[in-house]
Order: sequence, then structure tokens, then C-alpha cells
Amino acid sequence: MSNEKIPYKIYLEEKDLPKQWYNVRADMKKKPAPLLNPATGKPCTAEELSHVFCNELVQQELNETDPYIAIPQEIQDFYKMFRPSPLIRAYFLEKKLGTPAKIYYKFEGNNTSGSHKLNSAIAQAYYAKKQGLKGVTTETGAGQWGTALSMACSYFDLDCQVYMVKVSYEQKPFRREVMRTYGANVTPSPSMTTEVGRKILAEFPETGGSLGCAISEAVEAATSQEGYRYVLGSVLSQVLLHQTVIGLECKTALDKYGEKPDIIIGCAGGGSNLGGLVAPFMGEKLRGEADYQIIAVEPASCPSLTRGTYAYDYCDTGKICPLQKMYTLGSGFMPSPNHAGGLRYHGMSAILSELYDQGLMEARSVEQTSVFEAAQQFARVEGILPAPESSHAIRVAIDEALKCKETGEEKTILFGLTGTGYFDMYAYAAYNDGKMSDYIPTDEEIAKSIANLPKIG
Repeated sequence: MSNEKIPYKIYLEEKDLPKQWYNVRADMKKKPAPLLNPATGKPCTAEELSHVFCNELVQQELNETDPYIAIPQEIQDFYKMFRPSPLIRAYFLEKKLGTPAKIYYKFEGNNTSGSHKLNSAIAQAYYAKKQGLKGVTTETGAGQWGTALSMACSYFDLDCQVYMVKVSYEQKPFRREVMRTYGANVTPSPSMTTEVGRKILAEFPETGGSLGCAISEAVEAATSQEGYRYVLGSVLSQVLLHQTVIGLECKTALDKYGEKPDIIIGCAGGGSNLGGLVAPFMGEKLRGEADYQIIAVEPASCPSLTRGTYAYDYCDTGKICPLQKMYTLGSGFMPSPNHAGGLRYHGMSAILSELYDQGLMEARSVEQTSVFEAAQQFARVEGILPAPESSHAIRVAIDEALKCKETGEEKTILFGLTGTGYFDMYAYAAYNDGKMSDYIPTDEEIAKSIANLPKIG
């Protein structure tokens, strides 16, 4: 099909909004390993998980058989405020690179929270409200998830308590203030407000925090207050499930013009964006209906897939959450404070870890100066200032497009643009001023963290 027939922005109609989430685990012959109770070493039961998570979300977390799960009408109605989101043909970037490749990106920043996180936030807030809870607690790294959840909670009149990674709390005050504007209580983590926070600060007094730290505090806060539950913005299977609206819309939009991606690229921290983007395509791959090259892109400063170990580990630094089998750097791993691009989690989604271990997708790590170079290049020609997280995917999309330029191959590249970077100007300023540096953990640092993995499995 000629380029002239494919518009710059492919907009779907409201009727094309997905009515069901896609559960990729149903098509996996080898399922992800179950969550384990750290006290017993046995798979977590629904009853055990319900002390931490909302009841309906527990059922979604444990569901490995139903390929499609209905999206409640109230969530569908909320989605209509910002979905379907546009799939954009990057004509200007293609021209700038001089590549024969076709480049598409799914833009998830066209909502008030500024990122894809709202897709799951509204679902989790809905189920909390339906259960009659007073409120929820959570963690946030760069702030996109906290922003999305605070917006969702204000919609359902729920209390929202956010533990924000301390370095981001300090670097991104405007993201913090958006959360507070929506009514959330935001605490820098690790903090002195929880027992686990005090313990972490005693061991790492100068730490800038990590998602693992913030998760520990949020879980403690939820389990110590009547009528509260903990909700998570990534990693868990339920979150990847909600995010499949991204990939489902992508597939509908591409099918509309007879396009099929050869390469699908997403940034990878805990896995929500990548998992949501690739799920329906991975489903085709698992069923033998099509094949795709799927690339997870992670920061070189927190390289769980490319340099981690596939093993059971704690989901949090305080070691109070269930154990998950995943590619991990160890729950005690602390990303360098100079890392500006989010994606600070020490492990990777169990679903994506298993798919990666089976060789069904690949992973690459990239340095942050290279990431911001790609972000700047993209912003100057496509007119969107991308989130630092998204820019990891942009980096590899540009690299793949330049390979096509060298070989003359006309491949079709799809990547996820998870959100905008307008609250990340501290990082952009550091890059523009030449003050940004790359930090790559040594083998010794990773080995020291890995040595503390729990002795299970």
C-alpha cells in the first residue's frame, strides 16, 4: 500500500474501543511461575493475596485460562475520554533518518495524566470502589503512575496515598503537585513514616530510593489501615492485562491499512507498557499465526533482563511482598541517583520474564545519554517531547531504522510512546547542559545484590 494512503495519524472510532482485555497467559504453553508466600514457600492463595489486593484484581492476577476478560462498562465509559489513542506514522522522522523503513508509534500521552498508566489506574480504582474500600496506597517512580492513580481515585472519591521514589520527588516537583492537586497524599520514599522505611534508611542513609523501597512502604501502609488495599502500576499480571488496550488498538489500526509490523519495540521497567503493547502480537506468535521481532529496551543502569538472574525474588526491598520468579537484579539493588529516565525497578514482569526466557522476545540495554539524544532528535522532527522512559524505545527504533538504511530493507517498525516528558525537564536540562552522565553497574555490584536472593526454587 502506498505511503500516500496512510495518514499521519490513524484515528479509530469510539466503536473500535476494546470491549475486552487480552490475557496472553491463556496462550502460553509454559505459564509464568506462581507467586509464592515468603513465609511458606508455597503458591499464594486468593485469600492470602486478598489481604493486600482488591478481590477482583486477585482473580485477574491468578487467571491463566481465559484469553479475554470483559472490561466493565464504567471503565469503558471512562476510557472514552482519551481512547482510542492515535497510532502515528513517523513520516518526519523517517525523512530525517533517510530510511526506507516505515515507523509507527502508539501515542499514550493524550490524557490528563500524560501517560499509558491511566489505563490500569482507572480499572484498579474502579474495583477498589466496587469493593467498598476507603482508599488505596501505591508507589511511583518518575510519577506517571502516581499521577494517573490520583486522577482515577479523585474520579471515584477514594483516598490515595502515594510513596514516591525520593530522587524523583526532589527532581520532579511539578509531577508531585499534580498528584496533590488531585487530592493524593505524596510521601518521599524511603521515609520515616513506616517501619520498613525506617529500616531501609538505617541501612542506606544516603539512598535516593527505588521502586522496591516505595512498594514496601505502600504495602505496609495498606495492610496497617482498615479499608485500604495496595495497587501497583506495573509488573503484576493484572496490570499487563489492563494495558492490552494499547496493543489491541494498535492491531486494529494497522489492520485497517493492511500493515503488519516486522519489529515491535517498547521500553521495559516493570513491563506494563511493553506487555500491553506486544500482548496481542505475542498471542499470534504463540499460536503460530504470525511472527514478529519483539524488543524490550531497558536502561543500562538498571538492566534486569540483560544482566539479571531468572529466579524467585522479593518484589520489594523490604521483603514483605510475595516472591515472584522473574529476571532480577536483587531486591536490594539501588539504581544510581543520576539515572533520570524512570524504569528503576529491580525486576521484570513474570509474564515477560518467561517469554524472554523462552526466546520469544529479545532485550537490549541503552545508556541514558544515548536515550536523551534520541529523545531530542525525535522531539525536533515529530513535535512531541517524549517521556524519558519512552525514549528508550525511540533509541532502538532509530537504531533499527538506520540498519534498514544500510541494508535497504523496507521493514515496518512499531514502538510505544508511553507519554510526554513535560514534567521531566530537570533531566532534559542536565542533558542540554552537558551534565548528564552514564552509570553502568559493575558485575561485582550486581553479584553482591544477587547473592541475597531468597533460597527458593
